[in-house]
Amino acid sequence: MRTIDLTGVGVALITPFHKNKSVDYRGLQKLVEYCISNGVDYLVVNGTTAENPTLTPEEKTSILQTVISTAENRVPVIYGIGGNNTQALVDEISNFDVEGVSAILSASPYYNKPTQEGIYQHYAALSQCSTLPIILYNVPGRTSSNISAETAVRLAKDFGNIVAIKEASGNLDQITEILMNRPDSFQVISGDDNLTLHMMLLGAEGVISVSGQGVPEVFCSMVDAALDGDFYTARAVHLSLFDLTNLLFSEGNPAGIKALLDLRGICGDTVRLPLVSASSNLKEQINTALSTLSV
Repeated sequence: MRTIDLTGVGVALITPFHKNKSVDYRGLQKLVEYCISNGVDYLVVNGTTAENPTLTPEEKTSILQTVISTAENRVPVIYGIGGNNTQALVDEISNFDVEGVSAILSASPYYNKPTQEGIYQHYAALSQCSTLPIILYNVPGRTSSNISAETAVRLAKDFGNIVAIKEASGNLDQITEILMNRPDSFQVISGDDNLTLHMMLLGAEGVISVSGQGVPEVFCSMVDAALDGDFYTARAVHLSLFDLTNLLFSEGNPAGIKALLDLRGICGDTVRLPLVSASSNLKEQINTALSTLSV
Protein backbone atom coordinates (compact mmCIF):
# COMPACT_ATOMS: atom_id res chain seq x y z
CA MET A 1 0.00 0.00 0.00
CA ARG A 2 1.21 3.51 -0.81
CA THR A 3 1.98 5.71 2.16
CA ILE A 4 2.35 9.44 2.69
CA ASP A 5 3.69 11.53 5.54
CA LEU A 6 1.62 14.69 6.07
CA THR A 7 3.83 16.18 8.77
CA GLY A 8 4.36 19.92 8.30
CA VAL A 9 2.64 22.39 6.01
CA GLY A 10 0.48 21.53 3.04
CA VAL A 11 -1.27 24.29 1.14
CA ALA A 12 -4.68 24.20 -0.53
CA LEU A 13 -3.75 25.88 -3.79
CA ILE A 14 -5.92 28.54 -5.37
CA THR A 15 -6.64 28.50 -9.09
CA PRO A 16 -5.24 31.73 -10.58
CA PHE A 17 -7.43 33.31 -13.26
CA HIS A 18 -6.79 35.95 -15.87
CA LYS A 19 -9.08 38.98 -15.96
CA ASN A 20 -11.17 37.18 -18.59
CA LYS A 21 -11.71 34.31 -16.08
CA SER A 22 -9.57 31.79 -17.98
CA VAL A 23 -7.04 29.77 -15.97
CA ASP A 24 -3.68 31.49 -15.53
CA TYR A 25 -1.32 28.53 -15.83
CA ARG A 26 1.81 30.68 -15.64
CA GLY A 27 0.51 32.19 -12.42
CA LEU A 28 -0.12 28.68 -11.10
CA GLN A 29 3.45 27.66 -11.95
CA LYS A 30 4.76 30.74 -10.19
CA LEU A 31 2.65 29.96 -7.12
CA VAL A 32 3.89 26.36 -6.95
CA GLU A 33 7.52 27.49 -7.18
CA TYR A 34 6.92 30.17 -4.56
CA CYS A 35 5.44 27.65 -2.12
CA ILE A 36 8.11 24.99 -2.61
CA SER A 37 11.01 27.45 -2.40
CA ASN A 38 9.65 28.80 0.88
CA GLY A 39 9.35 25.48 2.70
CA VAL A 40 5.88 24.06 1.97
CA ASP A 41 5.91 20.28 2.42
CA TYR A 42 3.12 19.26 0.03
CA LEU A 43 0.50 20.71 -2.31
CA VAL A 44 -3.25 20.13 -2.46
CA VAL A 45 -4.98 20.57 -5.83
CA ASN A 46 -8.72 20.89 -6.53
CA GLY A 47 -9.91 21.69 -3.04
CA THR A 48 -12.57 24.25 -2.16
CA THR A 49 -9.92 26.99 -2.22
CA ALA A 50 -9.32 26.14 -5.89
CA GLU A 51 -12.95 27.11 -6.68
CA ASN A 52 -13.40 23.56 -7.95
CA PRO A 53 -17.20 23.81 -8.45
CA THR A 54 -16.51 26.36 -11.22
CA LEU A 55 -13.82 24.35 -13.02
CA THR A 56 -14.52 22.15 -16.02
CA PRO A 57 -13.24 18.55 -16.04
CA GLU A 58 -10.70 19.56 -18.69
CA GLU A 59 -9.46 22.46 -16.56
CA LYS A 60 -9.14 20.23 -13.50
CA THR A 61 -6.97 17.79 -15.46
CA SER A 62 -4.80 20.56 -16.90
CA ILE A 63 -4.38 22.22 -13.51
CA LEU A 64 -3.34 18.95 -11.90
CA GLN A 65 -0.83 18.20 -14.64
CA THR A 66 0.59 21.72 -14.40
CA VAL A 67 1.15 21.33 -10.65
CA ILE A 68 2.68 17.86 -11.02
CA SER A 69 5.06 18.94 -13.79
CA THR A 70 6.07 22.12 -11.96
CA ALA A 71 6.62 20.34 -8.63
CA GLU A 72 8.92 17.80 -10.34
CA ASN A 73 8.62 15.30 -7.47
CA ARG A 74 10.08 17.79 -4.98
CA VAL A 75 6.97 17.58 -2.80
CA PRO A 76 3.92 15.29 -2.80
CA VAL A 77 0.80 16.36 -4.68
CA ILE A 78 -2.62 15.57 -3.21
CA TYR A 79 -5.82 15.77 -5.25
CA GLY A 80 -9.29 16.64 -3.99
CA ILE A 81 -12.11 14.32 -5.02
CA GLY A 82 -15.30 14.86 -3.07
CA GLY A 83 -19.04 15.09 -3.42
CA ASN A 84 -22.37 13.85 -2.15
CA ASN A 85 -23.01 11.09 -4.69
CA THR A 86 -21.02 8.12 -3.41
CA GLN A 87 -21.36 6.01 -6.56
CA ALA A 88 -20.22 8.88 -8.77
CA LEU A 89 -17.12 9.28 -6.59
CA VAL A 90 -16.43 5.55 -6.72
CA ASP A 91 -16.57 5.74 -10.50
CA GLU A 92 -14.32 8.81 -10.58
CA ILE A 93 -11.72 7.34 -8.23
CA SER A 94 -11.76 3.99 -10.02
CA ASN A 95 -10.96 5.71 -13.32
CA PHE A 96 -8.61 8.37 -11.92
CA ASP A 97 -5.10 8.57 -13.38
CA VAL A 98 -3.00 8.35 -10.22
CA GLU A 99 0.33 9.10 -11.91
CA GLY A 100 2.08 11.82 -9.94
CA VAL A 101 -0.56 11.95 -7.19
CA SER A 102 0.29 10.80 -3.67
CA ALA A 103 -3.14 10.80 -1.97
CA ILE A 104 -6.77 11.82 -2.28
CA LEU A 105 -8.42 14.40 -0.02
CA SER A 106 -12.16 13.84 0.20
CA ALA A 107 -14.63 16.04 2.04
CA SER A 108 -17.56 14.49 3.85
CA PRO A 109 -20.75 14.52 1.75
CA TYR A 110 -22.45 17.91 1.76
CA TYR A 111 -26.14 18.86 1.71
CA ASN A 112 -27.50 15.30 2.11
CA LYS A 113 -26.73 15.36 5.86
CA PRO A 114 -25.98 11.63 6.19
CA THR A 115 -25.95 9.89 9.56
CA GLN A 116 -22.65 8.76 11.06
CA GLU A 117 -23.30 5.30 9.61
CA GLY A 118 -23.89 6.89 6.21
CA ILE A 119 -20.62 8.80 6.46
CA TYR A 120 -18.82 5.60 7.48
CA GLN A 121 -20.28 3.62 4.57
CA HIS A 122 -19.48 6.46 2.15
CA TYR A 123 -15.79 6.43 3.04
CA ALA A 124 -15.74 2.64 3.18
CA ALA A 125 -16.86 2.58 -0.45
CA LEU A 126 -14.16 5.10 -1.44
CA SER A 127 -11.50 3.15 0.44
CA GLN A 128 -12.37 -0.09 -1.29
CA CYS A 129 -11.96 1.38 -4.80
CA SER A 130 -8.90 3.58 -4.20
CA THR A 131 -5.29 2.59 -4.86
CA LEU A 132 -4.18 5.83 -3.19
CA PRO A 133 -4.22 6.80 0.49
CA ILE A 134 -7.35 8.73 1.49
CA ILE A 135 -7.47 11.78 3.75
CA LEU A 136 -10.82 12.42 5.39
CA TYR A 137 -11.91 16.07 5.37
CA ASN A 138 -14.25 17.24 8.10
CA VAL A 139 -15.55 20.76 7.46
CA PRO A 140 -19.06 21.02 8.93
CA GLY A 141 -19.30 24.73 8.14
CA ARG A 142 -19.44 23.83 4.45
CA THR A 143 -20.99 20.35 4.47
CA SER A 144 -23.62 20.83 7.23
CA SER A 145 -22.64 17.48 8.73
CA ASN A 146 -19.89 16.47 11.12
CA ILE A 147 -17.59 13.44 11.08
CA SER A 148 -17.65 12.50 14.75
CA ALA A 149 -14.49 11.45 16.55
CA GLU A 150 -15.92 7.95 16.90
CA THR A 151 -16.56 7.67 13.15
CA ALA A 152 -13.11 9.05 12.25
CA VAL A 153 -11.35 6.59 14.55
CA ARG A 154 -13.54 3.72 13.33
CA LEU A 155 -12.61 4.46 9.72
CA ALA A 156 -8.93 4.80 10.65
CA LYS A 157 -8.94 1.40 12.34
CA ASP A 158 -11.00 -0.43 9.71
CA PHE A 159 -9.30 0.77 6.51
CA GLY A 160 -5.53 0.82 6.12
CA ASN A 161 -5.59 3.29 3.24
CA ILE A 162 -7.54 5.90 5.24
CA VAL A 163 -4.44 7.55 6.62
CA ALA A 164 -5.39 10.95 8.01
CA ILE A 165 -8.09 13.51 8.69
CA LYS A 166 -8.08 17.19 7.84
CA GLU A 167 -10.06 18.54 10.79
CA ALA A 168 -11.83 21.87 10.32
CA SER A 169 -14.67 21.46 12.81
CA GLY A 170 -13.12 23.94 15.22
CA ASN A 171 -14.10 21.58 18.04
CA LEU A 172 -10.94 21.00 20.07
CA ASP A 173 -12.67 18.47 22.33
CA GLN A 174 -13.58 16.35 19.32
CA ILE A 175 -10.09 16.72 17.88
CA THR A 176 -8.60 15.67 21.22
CA GLU A 177 -10.75 12.52 21.21
CA ILE A 178 -9.41 11.59 17.77
CA LEU A 179 -5.83 12.20 18.87
CA MET A 180 -6.30 10.09 21.99
CA ASN A 181 -7.91 7.11 20.23
CA ARG A 182 -6.42 7.03 16.72
CA PRO A 183 -4.13 4.25 15.48
CA ASP A 184 -0.45 5.14 15.65
CA SER A 185 -0.13 5.57 11.88
CA PHE A 186 -3.18 7.84 11.50
CA GLN A 187 -2.36 11.54 11.22
CA VAL A 188 -4.46 14.52 12.29
CA ILE A 189 -4.07 17.67 10.22
CA SER A 190 -5.46 21.10 10.98
CA GLY A 191 -7.92 22.52 8.47
CA ASP A 192 -8.15 25.84 10.31
CA ASP A 193 -5.12 28.12 9.99
CA ASN A 194 -5.64 29.95 13.27
CA LEU A 195 -6.14 26.71 15.21
CA THR A 196 -3.02 25.03 13.82
CA LEU A 197 -0.81 25.80 16.79
CA HIS A 198 -3.53 24.77 19.26
CA MET A 199 -3.94 21.43 17.48
CA MET A 200 -0.20 20.82 17.28
CA LEU A 201 0.07 21.43 21.02
CA LEU A 202 -2.42 18.58 21.38
CA GLY A 203 -0.43 16.32 19.04
CA ALA A 204 -1.56 17.06 15.47
CA GLU A 205 1.10 16.68 12.81
CA GLY A 206 0.53 19.86 10.83
CA VAL A 207 -1.90 21.72 8.60
CA ILE A 208 -3.41 22.00 5.15
CA SER A 209 -3.41 25.77 4.98
CA VAL A 210 -4.94 28.51 2.87
CA SER A 211 -2.91 31.46 4.18
CA GLY A 212 0.28 29.40 4.07
CA GLN A 213 0.54 29.92 0.31
CA GLY A 214 0.41 33.71 0.78
CA VAL A 215 3.14 33.94 3.43
CA PRO A 216 4.77 30.49 3.30
CA GLU A 217 8.08 31.65 4.77
CA VAL A 218 6.26 32.87 7.90
CA PHE A 219 3.65 30.14 8.22
CA CYS A 220 6.18 27.35 7.74
CA SER A 221 8.42 28.88 10.41
CA MET A 222 5.55 28.58 12.92
CA VAL A 223 4.84 24.93 12.12
CA ASP A 224 8.53 24.03 12.00
CA ALA A 225 9.07 25.63 15.43
CA ALA A 226 6.11 23.68 16.84
CA LEU A 227 7.44 20.41 15.40
CA ASP A 228 10.78 21.16 17.06
CA GLY A 229 9.03 21.71 20.40
CA ASP A 230 9.86 25.43 20.39
CA PHE A 231 6.37 26.58 21.26
CA TYR A 232 7.59 29.96 22.50
CA THR A 233 8.75 30.85 18.99
CA ALA A 234 5.71 29.18 17.42
CA ARG A 235 3.37 31.23 19.60
CA ALA A 236 5.07 34.48 18.63
CA VAL A 237 4.69 33.69 14.93
CA HIS A 238 1.08 32.55 15.41
CA LEU A 239 0.21 35.83 17.09
CA SER A 240 1.92 37.82 14.33
CA LEU A 241 -0.22 35.99 11.73
CA PHE A 242 -3.50 36.04 13.63
CA ASP A 243 -5.00 39.28 12.29
CA LEU A 244 -3.89 38.65 8.72
CA THR A 245 -5.38 35.17 8.71
CA ASN A 246 -8.72 36.44 10.01
CA LEU A 247 -8.76 39.11 7.30
CA LEU A 248 -8.18 36.52 4.59
CA PHE A 249 -11.45 34.79 5.47
CA SER A 250 -13.53 37.86 6.30
CA GLU A 251 -15.04 38.13 2.80
CA GLY A 252 -14.89 34.44 2.01
CA ASN A 253 -12.29 32.07 0.63
CA PRO A 254 -10.42 32.39 -1.73
CA ALA A 255 -11.14 36.11 -2.27
CA GLY A 256 -8.87 37.07 0.64
CA ILE A 257 -5.92 34.85 -0.21
CA LYS A 258 -6.10 35.90 -3.85
CA ALA A 259 -5.95 39.54 -2.77
CA LEU A 260 -2.85 38.73 -0.72
CA LEU A 261 -1.19 36.87 -3.60
CA ASP A 262 -1.94 39.83 -5.86
CA LEU A 263 -0.26 42.15 -3.37
CA ARG A 264 2.77 39.86 -3.30
CA GLY A 265 3.02 39.82 -7.09
CA ILE A 266 2.36 36.09 -7.49
CA CYS A 267 -0.90 36.17 -9.47
CA GLY A 268 -4.07 38.21 -9.91
CA ASP A 269 -7.08 38.37 -7.60
CA THR A 270 -9.78 37.37 -10.11
CA VAL A 271 -12.38 34.83 -8.96
CA ARG A 272 -15.30 33.21 -10.75
CA LEU A 273 -18.94 33.82 -9.90
CA PRO A 274 -20.73 33.27 -7.61
CA LEU A 275 -17.66 34.52 -5.72
CA VAL A 276 -16.50 38.11 -6.06
CA SER A 277 -13.11 39.68 -5.51
CA ALA A 278 -12.12 41.22 -2.19
CA SER A 279 -13.27 44.77 -1.58
CA SER A 280 -10.82 47.66 -1.83
CA ASN A 281 -11.20 48.17 1.91
CA LEU A 282 -10.22 44.58 2.65
CA LYS A 283 -7.26 44.77 0.28
CA GLU A 284 -6.04 47.83 2.15
CA GLN A 285 -6.39 46.05 5.50
CA ILE A 286 -4.54 42.99 4.17
CA ASN A 287 -1.75 45.21 2.86
CA THR A 288 -1.42 46.88 6.26
CA ALA A 289 -1.33 43.53 8.08
CA LEU A 290 1.19 42.22 5.57
CA SER A 291 3.52 45.15 6.13
CA THR A 292 3.76 44.33 9.85
CA LEU A 293 5.18 40.89 9.01
CA SER A 294 8.20 42.43 7.26
CA VAL A 295 8.07 39.92 4.39
